[in-house]
Amino acid sequence: MLSGQKQIKHIMKKIFATLAIVVATMGLTGCGTAFTASNNLTQTQVVLSEKNFKVIGQAYGESTATYICGIGGLSQKALRNNAIDIMSRNANLKGAQTLTNITTHMSVKMITPLYVKVTCSATANIVEFK
Repeated sequence: MLSGQKQIKHIMKKIFATLAIVVATMGLTGCGTAFTASNNLTQTQVVLSEKNFKVIGQAYGESTATYICGIGGLSQKALRNNAIDIMSRNANLKGAQTLTNITTHMSVKMITPLYVKVTCSATANIVEFK
């Protein structure tokens, strides 16, 4: 009878250790955050009655997050901000250039019910003022 009680205690210790690891893992994972900042601040006076600007191209940026069992990745706001930040860096703005008509698009791809990939793409027109 004692050996049976020892086995039960041993099994209970293993179950407790496994549950502790699962709880600790779930507690340490969570929604990711991204701190993005755009230091590209230019002040330009826009006078739409005059043709003092020219559209010179487009800029594109993309950001992706992966969720496994609903855990991981970034929030939608952070994902969108990352896509816009990447788009701004890809634009290589110089002088009196700026981005206008910024649009974002979220795409959700479910590979399996447990694995989801979310992609945010951002596009904008590059405008240069004279």
